[in-house]
Amino acid sequence: MKYPLIRTALAAAMLSALNSPAWADTSVEERLKAMETRMNALEAENQALKGQLQTTEQKVTATSAQMEEASSNASTGATAWADNTRIGGYGELHYNNLDGEGGASDKDELDLHRFVLFFGHTFNERTRFFSELEVEHSIAGEGKNGEIELEQAYVEYDLNANHRVKGGLFLLPVGLINETHEPPAFYGVERNPIESNIIPATWWAGGAALSGDLGSGFGYDFAVHEGLATTAAKGYAPRSGRQKTSNAKADDFAYTARLKWTGMPGLEVGGSLQYQSDITQSLDATAGSATLAEVHSVFTKGPFGLKALYSQWDLDGSGPEAIGADKQLGWYIEPSLKLSEQWGLFARYNLWDNAAGDSADSEKKQIDAGVNFWPHPDVVVKADYQHQDNDDGKNQNGFNVGVGYQF
Repeated sequence: MKYPLIRTALAAAMLSALNSPAWADTSVEERLKAMETRMNALEAENQALKGQLQTTEQKVTATSAQMEEASSNASTGATAWADNTRIGGYGELHYNNLDGEGGASDKDELDLHRFVLFFGHTFNERTRFFSELEVEHSIAGEGKNGEIELEQAYVEYDLNANHRVKGGLFLLPVGLINETHEPPAFYGVERNPIESNIIPATWWAGGAALSGDLGSGFGYDFAVHEGLATTAAKGYAPRSGRQKTSNAKADDFAYTARLKWTGMPGLEVGGSLQYQSDITQSLDATAGSATLAEVHSVFTKGPFGLKALYSQWDLDGSGPEAIGADKQLGWYIEPSLKLSEQWGLFARYNLWDNAAGDSADSEKKQIDAGVNFWPHPDVVVKADYQHQDNDDGKNQNGFNVGVGYQF
């Protein structure tokens, strides 16, 4: 028995009881039998107590193990969430000092042009989420200059090692800077005017897309998404038609395809084609379908770099034709030279026309030249000079200075 003190105490109590007056007339044999009966009863009670104690000990042990397991799982879950979630972003501050001529306004301002945060999460080895939240011009609200915009929010799934599909809000696969426009990634304070006025970067849309690698350096993208919704009052300008997936009219979807080749080190050649049956989303009966074609090339050899891009819209319908907007085009060429890991020089010639179908002079031309300084690969300080020579005589000439970052 594990409890000798209890047994001894019980025995002593029994002996004391036997010597009490109540037992005086009872024989010794009867007394012993009675004592044995009571001892057996006490022994049974003691065994029951021992069983209850063991059960309690087992419950305590099991509860402790469950608490340790829950704590471990919670810790592991928190660690896994943190390991699978990523935060990043970029931003840029611009100072523009431009003199207007021929009726163009002067521009002398300081602007926190963009503040952007990335949030991404990997659910498993084949499924991931990515988003991009932007504040433009520092402050947004009624009567303010800025906007708060969600430029990306999509889920992507790997079909296999070479092909993937995504759905949600994403940047369209067109041009050079629409998908990659962080400040340290390009020359010049402002984005080039072709990929602003002809390709309306930054250009995002809601829909679904299929992407992948075809081998031998070829990659492809195909997307079905909301289309533009521009009007005659806005000159059928592509930039004015971005719906930004905010209660976007979806009477006519747009279809975008891109093919890109990177099979040679330092060289990228690509092109995109987009079609939508009505660029006004049924807002204008005189407008019809619209087709965008774009080709580009990027070449890098040692410190020397060269970029070139051509883009053109063809719009059907009597409405666009009446104002020359049935053809809108633009192109640029940009040589650059890396003096070191930190310093780079560039020059760029830009030409664009949002009314190229009209006989009237409407071409716009701009020359940019400047310098980039990278104190860190993800931080850049930029300065450039721009000179315009527009057919309408409305020019803005001067210099721009900016600082940008990404992480």
